[in-house]
Amino acid sequence: MSPTLSPTKVLTRNRFVLIGLWFVFYASFALFTPALLDDADSVHAEVAREMLLRHDWTTLYANGIRYLEKAPFLYWSMAASMRLFGVHTFAARLPLAFTVLALALVMDSFARRAFRCTDAGFYASVILLSSFGIFIFTRITIPDAMVCLWLTLAIFCYWLTDSQTEPNPSLCYGFVACCALGSLTKGLIGIVFPVAIVISHLLLTRGLRATIQRVRQFHPIVSLLIFFAIAGPWHILIGLANPTQGHPGSLSFTHGHWTVPEPNQGNVHGWFWFYFVNEHLLRYLNLRVPRDYDTVPLGLFWGLLLVWLMPWSAFLLNALDQIPWRAVIARLRRDDQAVPLTPNQSTLLLFGIWAAVPMLFFSLSTRQEYYVLPSLPALILLIAAWFTREAAEARTGPDSLVATGQRISVVILVLSFIAAFAAGFLILHTQLPSPTTDLSTLLKQNPGDYALSFGHFLDLNVQAMGAFRTPLLITALALFTGSLANWQLRRIHRPHAANICLAAATFAFLVATHLGLQIFSPVLTSQGLVNAIATELKPDDVIVIHGEYESASTLGFYLRRDDLHILDGRSSNLWYGSFFADAPPIFEDAGTLGMKWSGPRRIFLWTEPEHVPMLAGNAYLIAKSGGKEILSNQPSFH
Repeated sequence: MSPTLSPTKVLTRNRFVLIGLWFVFYASFALFTPALLDDADSVHAEVAREMLLRHDWTTLYANGIRYLEKAPFLYWSMAASMRLFGVHTFAARLPLAFTVLALALVMDSFARRAFRCTDAGFYASVILLSSFGIFIFTRITIPDAMVCLWLTLAIFCYWLTDSQTEPNPSLCYGFVACCALGSLTKGLIGIVFPVAIVISHLLLTRGLRATIQRVRQFHPIVSLLIFFAIAGPWHILIGLANPTQGHPGSLSFTHGHWTVPEPNQGNVHGWFWFYFVNEHLLRYLNLRVPRDYDTVPLGLFWGLLLVWLMPWSAFLLNALDQIPWRAVIARLRRDDQAVPLTPNQSTLLLFGIWAAVPMLFFSLSTRQEYYVLPSLPALILLIAAWFTREAAEARTGPDSLVATGQRISVVILVLSFIAAFAAGFLILHTQLPSPTTDLSTLLKQNPGDYALSFGHFLDLNVQAMGAFRTPLLITALALFTGSLANWQLRRIHRPHAANICLAAATFAFLVATHLGLQIFSPVLTSQGLVNAIATELKPDDVIVIHGEYESASTLGFYLRRDDLHILDGRSSNLWYGSFFADAPPIFEDAGTLGMKWSGPRRIFLWTEPEHVPMLAGNAYLIAKSGGKEILSNQPSFH
């Protein structure tokens, strides 16, 4: 903290820096480029667009079919943004950008109050904004950053009550309101996570009897009424709007295993069963239908935690070591020499429990790599606490934390030099492809990895890396200069300045990440094909996707079409809703496509060149990009 500025001025300065960093990295170029990606990114944007198109804010639809898997809050926010600014790429991404800003401001306030230091809030917010995981998973319109926001706000409300003899009713109501918003954002984990964290903390710090007494002080009756007032209406309305049709069957347990009923046309469970049983209980037990999903291996799931926090994960073990587990164990053993936890120890324990609950919960279930995000704010707060202590020691004289920080800086320096050397090697030993080269022709495909959110990046090889020379150069320079400055400044006992340099290098790496994503985007999106056919497309033309809807879902969003036909792809997000009686007849097979192909209507077929189906007649190539192409039964007008 600068000695020439008052704490108020320092806080104001930090807020300006925070908002400036957010604007540059989350609310400027990142809103507009690259185009929305195929799969979840554009599917979710299309759901929001169809919400406006149908004037239905209760039942979600994708491509004209009921989309019952998800909670609505993300789609409400995207639809509201599109209503204000139009159906554009930036409008779809804007709600998540504001989510990150709100989360950063909450983290700043939480850390500043918890550790009674302005710098702690600054560290927490800057680490959050520069976190690779937060940045990369807000490039896709998924609700997990919103889950982080509601969970952080809920725990903040609880933490503020923890020091109060009688909990402030407003904070209790704020806690349950955040739980309700969390449930409207991503289902039951919006309730399970904060409640599990709070109950665990109360039990470990107060014991069973005192926990029960404390819960009674949380105004449970009014709090429950507030929760149901916020979360109840949508759950009731969508359940009534999507009842069971026909006789879909029921769960059964035979021969030692569960049998889950699959729907057929006109015989389908309603929303209540599908959402709560299939999408929550059966998904957790790995019994969900359809079985069109994969799960990240447990070791990789935990290991990716270090990736999403890099380079700050280098300090993670020391940050976790602050948690007073030994004192808690002594209290649980009813050790006579055990002393009550101090307020600071109680806070650190809370953050430790918070970090552990989501990780342990998903360790016992199916999981994706971004499911670790709810743990990140807690880990960031712990790292911010360690940085605050280290900086305080550096001002009063070198001590153990300062020496530890110096050792960690050496590790970061060595690893960064290795990574910078590898980036430099690729720059020197690869050639920049010609502007007309399709990146997909340089890749080695690994379809088995595509269940991961960014599994397509595993297709990259040395030959393809030539297209990424600029991001590699930025990465090499950022790693080299940032880690070197961090090491040198920590050597002379200036850890605060060292952290600033490390943050600057991390933000430079985010620029490189964005450039890399933009270069790779033709492989991940079909927008290039959209641009090629948009001028020729007429309202009565038929667009057919060969494969799952998600593989080319950008076609629907950018062409403003909710009637895409699907060839050999009745699966994934459209599968369950397609069995309702009002589902449009959009699913094709070889026979029905053949009749359309030889008919008078113009057909545009999206397909992969190596998987072109048998077609009844001439096929004209209209456009080709990113390993995908558009064929038509009629030649191009141009």
